[in-house]
Amino acid sequence: MFWKKKRPPLIKHSISRKMTILYSVVLLGAFAVCWLANNFFLERYYVSKKEEVLKEAYKSLDDASGTETLDQNEFVQYLGVTCETNNISLFVMEKNGQVKIYTMKDYELMRRRLYMYLFGQFPAEEKGEILEEEDYYTVRMNRDDYSDMDYLEVTGMLRNGELFLMRAALEPIRESVQLANRFLLYVGIFVLAAGALFIQLIARRITGPLLELAKLSERMSNLDFDVKFSGKKEDEITFLGNHMNRLSEALEKNISELKTANNELQRDIEQKNRNDEMRREFLSNVSHELKTPIALIQGYAEGLQECINDDPESRSFYCDVIMDEASKMNRMVKNLLTLNELEFGNEVVTMERFDIALMIRNMLQASRILFEQKQVKLICEQTEPVYVWANEYKLGEVMNNYITNALNHVDGRKIIKITIEKKGDKVRVGVFNTGKPIPEQDMDRIWDKFYKVDKARTREYGGSGVGLSIVKAIMESMHQDYGVINYENGVEFWCCLDYKGI
Repeated sequence: MFWKKKRPPLIKHSISRKMTILYSVVLLGAFAVCWLANNFFLERYYVSKKEEVLKEAYKSLDDASGTETLDQNEFVQYLGVTCETNNISLFVMEKNGQVKIYTMKDYELMRRRLYMYLFGQFPAEEKGEILEEEDYYTVRMNRDDYSDMDYLEVTGMLRNGELFLMRAALEPIRESVQLANRFLLYVGIFVLAAGALFIQLIARRITGPLLELAKLSERMSNLDFDVKFSGKKEDEITFLGNHMNRLSEALEKNISELKTANNELQRDIEQKNRNDEMRREFLSNVSHELKTPIALIQGYAEGLQECINDDPESRSFYCDVIMDEASKMNRMVKNLLTLNELEFGNEVVTMERFDIALMIRNMLQASRILFEQKQVKLICEQTEPVYVWANEYKLGEVMNNYITNALNHVDGRKIIKITIEKKGDKVRVGVFNTGKPIPEQDMDRIWDKFYKVDKARTREYGGSGVGLSIVKAIMESMHQDYGVINYENGVEFWCCLDYKGI
């Protein structure tokens, strides 16, 4: 399965957008400052540097004048290289008007300009601006109508009395400034665009972990603690993320403990409510079940006391009724005590291995007279030993209830059949009796305490409605299955037991 990458949420005042705008404005401001400085001050800077070069060349020439150095080839070569490198035109004239040094072919033009400076014959429009004036030289910026260009010129006298003129054209400087400004503009636009993109990428790298932390906190607020911050850089965001991971683990642990405690509390409350309901139901049912035998005992006891019938046969009948009802009450109390012990007791169920076929045969042998009295046909074909794991005493209670229940409800052909079948690791024991099936609406309720399907018939044989509740409690204490099945001609109660120990 392919997952689409989830786009980050749209945030009106996002840090990424703010950083991009802020740094773009800073870059734009820096570029504007550089461009303005270039446009207004670069030419002046070039002129000042050119002026320094001219003065340095004058100083070298003045130091060499009046000495043999001025005539040496090395100095002349050095002077030529300096003038060529810095685009300087040089003209030196001796005292007698003879040309001594020149670096341009049309030196006559330089001679005429030198004479014009000496005799002050410049037109008004060419007088220019004096930048610096010393005893032996003057620095000017003026325009040459012949070449229609502005020049930076130095004129004066060397220490040996020779006259000189040095000048450098300003037009190349201006062109250089224009080219520099144009190049700066192009570079600035590119740098501004690239810088904005780069800053946006950097901002996303910074805000990415923050968005991850925001998603983490959102999922934590929804009690989802599976997500963890995965940053690996040693920075403040990772430090915060690691602390949020620890916070998530602590919250998950505490919420788990709270849920566990809440479940325990809920279970205790439900158990208390069930116990209260069971207690009220128990008292109501016990009161109802004891009311009839107590009334009979009281009525017949009063009859004996008042000597209603004096003949021995009547007194014997009254005593038999009293003893029979007392016996029923005794059985019911014993059953209730047994059921109470099973449902609320904490005794350990001891598991034993024994032959269930033998146990059932012994029980049937002891109850044979009951089967004969009711003319019941008993079928139990299991003769081979069948060993199971269970609590023998408690399982005896289960089988006794199943067999007694079958005897009390057998009808029709009056057949009771007991089966023992091996099914894998289990042994299934069934007690079937012919008769009326149990109504479907009562199938699930017959295991409840004091529930009776046919109350009149139950009263007839002295049942209290507790027997099957005892079966349910015993089988659940041994963690084994049990149940009842309706057939067309009768009912079968069954239970399963372990054939193997483990």
